[in-house]
Amino acid sequence: MPTNILMPALSPTMEKGNLAKWLKKEGDTIKSGDIIAEIETDKATMEVEAVDEGVLAKITVPEGTADVPVNEIIGIIAGEGEDAKSVAASGAGAPKGEAPKAAPAEPAPDKGSVEAAPAVPAPAETPAPSAKPAAAAAEGERIFASPLARRIAKEGNVDLSAISGSGPKGRIVQADVEAAIAGGGAKAAPKADTAAPAGAPASAKPAAGAALAAGPTLDQVKAMYEAGSYEEVALDGMRKTVAKRLTESKQSVPHFYMSLDVELDALMALREQINAGAPKDKDGKPAFKLSVNDFVIKGLAVALQRVPAANAVWAEDRIFRFRHSDVGVAVAIEGGLFTPVIRKAEQKTLSVISNEMKDLADRARKRRLKPEEYQGGATAVSNLGMFGIKFFQAVINPPHATILAVGAGEKRMVVKGDAPVVVQAMTVTLSVDHRVVDGALGAELLAAFKGLIENPMSMLV
Repeated sequence: MPTNILMPALSPTMEKGNLAKWLKKEGDTIKSGDIIAEIETDKATMEVEAVDEGVLAKITVPEGTADVPVNEIIGIIAGEGEDAKSVAASGAGAPKGEAPKAAPAEPAPDKGSVEAAPAVPAPAETPAPSAKPAAAAAEGERIFASPLARRIAKEGNVDLSAISGSGPKGRIVQADVEAAIAGGGAKAAPKADTAAPAGAPASAKPAAGAALAAGPTLDQVKAMYEAGSYEEVALDGMRKTVAKRLTESKQSVPHFYMSLDVELDALMALREQINAGAPKDKDGKPAFKLSVNDFVIKGLAVALQRVPAANAVWAEDRIFRFRHSDVGVAVAIEGGLFTPVIRKAEQKTLSVISNEMKDLADRARKRRLKPEEYQGGATAVSNLGMFGIKFFQAVINPPHATILAVGAGEKRMVVKGDAPVVVQAMTVTLSVDHRVVDGALGAELLAAFKGLIENPMSMLV
């Protein structure tokens, strides 16, 4: 029986990808594990491995095609004993069909038509509807939908069971719900608690997802400026995703912020001592060179172990609390940023964190990270101190509950024992998701972090 080759999901929330290149042509023999195509996301280019054997009977999506929905048929494999021409003529494989496996390949181009979704939010474009509402196929079955889709459906009084999901395995995603709202269908029975205030017009309640579309349109912006006075720069996939994700974060996550100053004198002295004692190879190159950021990562990881209730993420109707401290670190690249994750950072030495971070940052700039290297984590560090920024507030990376913004270290005058003293200090600001971490808990986490940075030997034992 012929087998469909499906567009694979390269991350849990990916909805579309670009079919960059076919590495096999129609009529070629396919073995399990063969690399058959390359799929572009906004993060990288991934090689697609075949999971079935046979002959590539038909390519249904040509290379160079952008925005191919996950689970769409991109090719058909004729099985053993089947006539490839007959299978190709039929135009469809068996109902079964597994999405191919994917492995990292060459870095994706920095510019162009890379439009696929990354590790986190899905693109705003409405995907093509699936053939049937697989997410809610039968009465009483569990409805598979993303947390954001469920929230928008609830706000818009939409019946999820009447929607066809276009996400992986028929999962209902944000775009499906918004399409249903825009079409005026799939409405659930009215509920008393969702009614508009007495006397208000029927249109008084805003449609779910309307906030995501707020802001001037392209034509409105153009009308404000003289033609020819500007250059239009097309958005690549990464910039689209960053813009969408940060907008969703600020609209859906109840941020609050808390800052404090941290003295660095003891840390700088210890850093100099450790770096001076680093072993060197035959060419005199040290085995490691610690940065202040390495101490920050380690300090935040240990602080989360001391305040475990803050080592958590939001998950729709519950909170996940983690045993280990997985700390993301923002790395700026051309056109956007990555947040690679240092796993179990509380267990790693400063030298291991330093070398691991250098490797991750280098591969992030080349767009060579694997999805599992930038997905997950419970918190993140964003350090702009090297640019001279003294203070800023970072946007939380959902589902994280916190992110630590680190400012520049500088000499400051403080009062100790009623006398002025010059110290080296920096300001750190913790952005907090109030659904997960309350003010007192966030303050406890920051205090633990401050204690570790100001007494850095304590994070080494």
